Amino acid sequence: MPISITQALDHIYTQTPIVDDEWIPIEESVGRVIAEDLVAKFDLPRFDNSAMDGYAVKCSDAGGCVPCNDTIFAGDTPSDALTEGSAIKIMTGAPIPEGCDAIVPVEAIQVDNDKIILPVDIKKDAFIRWAGEDIKSGTVFLEKGERVTAYTIAMLASQGMSHIKIKRKIRVAVFGTGDELRPHFEHIKPHQLYNSNTPMFLARAKELGCETQYIRSSKDTMSALKDAIHQALHADIIITSGGISMGDKDFTKEAFGDLGMELIFEGVDIKPGKPTAFGKIGNTVIINLPGNPLASMVNYEIFVRAAIRKMSGLKAYYHRTITTPIQETLHLKKGKYTVKLGGFDGKAFSPVPLQMPGMVSPLQAADGMIITLPEVELLEKGSMVNMIPIWCELGSEEKEEIFTS
Repeated sequence: MPISITQALDHIYTQTPIVDDEWIPIEESVGRVIAEDLVAKFDLPRFDNSAMDGYAVKCSDAGGCVPCNDTIFAGDTPSDALTEGSAIKIMTGAPIPEGCDAIVPVEAIQVDNDKIILPVDIKKDAFIRWAGEDIKSGTVFLEKGERVTAYTIAMLASQGMSHIKIKRKIRVAVFGTGDELRPHFEHIKPHQLYNSNTPMFLARAKELGCETQYIRSSKDTMSALKDAIHQALHADIIITSGGISMGDKDFTKEAFGDLGMELIFEGVDIKPGKPTAFGKIGNTVIINLPGNPLASMVNYEIFVRAAIRKMSGLKAYYHRTITTPIQETLHLKKGKYTVKLGGFDGKAFSPVPLQMPGMVSPLQAADGMIITLPEVELLEKGSMVNMIPIWCELGSEEKEEIFTS
């Protein structure tokens, strides 16, 4: 009996292992997941410094005319202490001299020969950047499970870090089944089809930051399937499509079973894509997807993507949705959890007009998908839906409601 989408995701979240760690240069770590909490070695800024080109002054001299006979540049060692009745010219980023109450910007000053006239109102601590106000020494400044971005690199470099411990890339192996399926680079006979699923799965895995291996479509024989599986067992995730329904030659499940697969679930209450299975051989996760391209794409985004997020070590591995109005009225058949693909222009979700399980063209048009509850048979134009984005990589640290009611 098929299990619910929620149950299937729970199995994936609890049964999917996290990959090992490795050390790499920070410049090569963009897109990877941090493997440990990172503690700051020193304050940032490292010392109190000026936020403006201006003058270091005493608040008690506000409104007065004081001499200025010294200048502190960025990179200088701290100047002598500032005394009442004087000022020191200071550049942005230069260290604050002892005794300074505030920085007055250049544009707020009037110059009178070798003296300067200060404004009447000087706010204490104005335009001073304090040591540690950005990052405090001894505190965690990046957390385990965060994804490295270009701006993460800036933080790492600011702490003088050259290497970082991150989670290694996930290895994904993909092969298809079916004697009628041929690679896209071969000539085919009238009774054969090109295999669009395998290159799609590989390309999507690369987009999600994985290393990939292509295994040519196997013949529908037990020995051929077992040979393909053996080639893929070094991978962290094996993805297959087709060969898991009720046909006489659908040997995929049996082949995996003979090689020791623990079958965790087979069949999900979802339309399209019911014949989806999830299992493990050791630490290798196996996900069998439907053969129909649109159905396999939908289940890839819901289930494979969830497994990749969890395996990568991300702390925000749950699906996150965008709540948005639907652009047009949508009629649905009651009784099943139904997935609808659609475009998203940043303002509203627009269902793709025609989408059947065996189609390919709707995949290109889709920016996201909605999953409706079994009792839903009508979504009126303007009603709010929960859209799972496809091209925007959003995740949540807590479970969210992913269904549209």
